[in-house]
Amino acid sequence: MISDYYPLFTILFLAVFVGFFVVGLGHTFGPHRPTKKKMMPYESGMVPYGQGRRKVSVRYYLIAVLFILFDIEVIFVLPWAIVFRDVGFPGFWLMVVFLAVLEVAFVYAWKKGALEWD
Repeated sequence: MISDYYPLFTILFLAVFVGFFVVGLGHTFGPHRPTKKKMMPYESGMVPYGQGRRKVSVRYYLIAVLFILFDIEVIFVLPWAIVFRDVGFPGFWLMVVFLAVLEVAFVYAWKKGALEWD
């Protein structure tokens, strides 16, 4: 059973190794000439002013949570699409119910104005 996960572990190991390797190469061979201007915080090409902590609208967090929620929908739909022929009509109707519930939630959020950005 664990042998089924060997390709996944191999890819994970290679991704971590390549990430550390590339960062190590950049740190080892890259130029190190810090200046006062280079060490300043960068904020969209503007000189930063005031505190770094600013109030953020609750709408930002609401849209972020809705984005994550509807991304989870894709996580469940893709595996279902792969095994669609194996699950038959019962699996099809269960997915239709699942998508209908998510669509109702989406319409509810839309009607409440949760997707409006002021």
